[in-house]
Amino acid sequence: MEYFEIVEHVPDKSGKGFLIAAIDFKDPKFIRVLASEEPKAYTNIAVNGNRAYFGEKQIGTVVDRKDSSQVKVSTDYDIKYTGGYSLDGKTVYLDEHFPKILRVEGKEISTEESIGLHHELPEKWLSDLGYEYPHAHEIATGIEKKYVESKGVTWKGYCTEVDKNLRLVYRNTLEKSPPSLDLAPYLYCRDREALKEIRESK
Repeated sequence: MEYFEIVEHVPDKSGKGFLIAAIDFKDPKFIRVLASEEPKAYTNIAVNGNRAYFGEKQIGTVVDRKDSSQVKVSTDYDIKYTGGYSLDGKTVYLDEHFPKILRVEGKEISTEESIGLHHELPEKWLSDLGYEYPHAHEIATGIEKKYVESKGVTWKGYCTEVDKNLRLVYRNTLEKSPPSLDLAPYLYCRDREALKEIRESK
């Protein structure tokens, strides 16, 4: 049995049920479930194969599934905003100058995991479903926070270390951007300077 936290639910277009988006914050994994009832009192959903449950009751079927094990993390490029993803969602990018390991409160945190797979990847999954960038980014930040705290460090301590390194990366001029970089976040933010720099560095 797998367990997922419900991110959002909306009425299905057919009017016969509800479409539930849910994420396993550990791996991470993402599913959408077509459910027969609205999960008003539930925050979690259990899945066995393609069957979804609230408690002991089967309430629907998994209609979409995404898994971080199928995604590559690349640190071979310069990435404005430090993290990003490819158009097809099969590659997550982390700026080559950003540390792969952060030392936070006496522990080591992999940024390929925290920023790459637990922030950028869920953000891409949600964006591809039509979530506006700020909403997808907010949910992804929550996933990153859960991951970091599961490693036994505080979110505040982690953010302090991330921010230190972000400032260093932001000062760099891009030299090589990935040709398949998804520009949606930059377009949404109307960051013309970043878009120009990215296009000139491909």
